[in-house]
Amino acid sequence: MGLFDHQLDKNIPVPLYYQLKTLLEEYIEKEHTSYEEPIPTEMEISEAFGISRPTVRQAINSLVVEGRLYRKKSKGTFVTRPKIHQNFLESIQSFNEEMEEKGLTPKTEVLGLEVVACDEEVGRALQLEVGTEVVRLERLRYANDEPIVHVVSHLPHSLCSEMLEKDFTRVSMYHVMETELGLTIDYATRRLEAILADSTTAKTLGISKGSAIQYIQTIAYLTDETPVEYSKAHYRGDRSHFTFRLKRK
Repeated sequence: MGLFDHQLDKNIPVPLYYQLKTLLEEYIEKEHTSYEEPIPTEMEISEAFGISRPTVRQAINSLVVEGRLYRKKSKGTFVTRPKIHQNFLESIQSFNEEMEEKGLTPKTEVLGLEVVACDEEVGRALQLEVGTEVVRLERLRYANDEPIVHVVSHLPHSLCSEMLEKDFTRVSMYHVMETELGLTIDYATRRLEAILADSTTAKTLGISKGSAIQYIQTIAYLTDETPVEYSKAHYRGDRSHFTFRLKRK
């Protein structure tokens, strides 16, 4: 049964826009399976149900505000892809492990792997003198061939020099640390900030400049309190959401 096989009831006190909104919700959940094709136009919906375009627009706007639909200029109104629920702020887990748990296919593109001299920011995070050698690993992570997060990690060269020999398109950084280097990560601190994508980040993630980004800084520590990782990650705001588990003291 398609969207236009339904009817609105003008004899009940439920507003027409709300009735239409409910039908649209069912339509985008069960019938409109393509994220690449727009839903019917305001004019088509208006004519099919015999209601005004402002009423149709009100129903669609409600779903846009709720994030269920979005508009593309001159192209129409589209169904929003469901966001990937990230556990990144709740556990220390590799990206690959998390995506696979969600039934998604992870992929990693290595954009850089080199030894650099740490600047003041990296040195402060890793408790190293400015100019100390660190391993810089830059990756673009995908879920089902869609870029999700751009992350740059800095690791102490004295502890992680063997990282330079690894193929991080195939192996996890944490897996190498723990199984090959004997480094046991005890805990991590993470700072979340909402920012807008600059031109470089937008190009890397395949989004528009000014799009919403979830920016997360991570410092991971070994059991002896030695910082072993300082990472800066840019997650696409349109494809990811995060939850926090809080405990009342």
